[in-house]
Amino acid sequence: QVRLVESGGGLVTPGGSLRLSCAASGAWVSLAPMGWYRQYPGEQRELVAEITAEGKTIRYADSVKDRFTISRDRATRTVYLQMDKLKPEDTAVYYCNADLTRIGKTGIYWGQGTQVTVSS
Repeated sequence: QVRLVESGGGLVTPGGSLRLSCAASGAWVSLAPMGWYRQYPGEQRELVAEITAEGKTIRYADSVKDRFTISRDRATRTVYLQMDKLKPEDTAVYYCNADLTRIGKTGIYWGQGTQVTVSS
């Protein structure tokens, strides 16, 4: 059973920074791609950033390139999202994701979500 636990959300003023963390546990998760998604009220979740198990392939949504950085610590099974130069439009619930189907296993897993609010 894979479990993803997020932390690090909160309220920040425009231009500020936050770092989200996602602690992962369970079989195979250390071999799977992991990512961060966000969801606005009434909309579907959208990809923010994704990183492969080895960290060799990373992709970002255009809206966060050059402002957000995803990283992964394999030893602690933790994925981070460093968010800099935050804008009000970054306000959303952020979810951690692990997709085991991409390594031939069963399951796409989500964390419980963490609220990020960017406001003056």
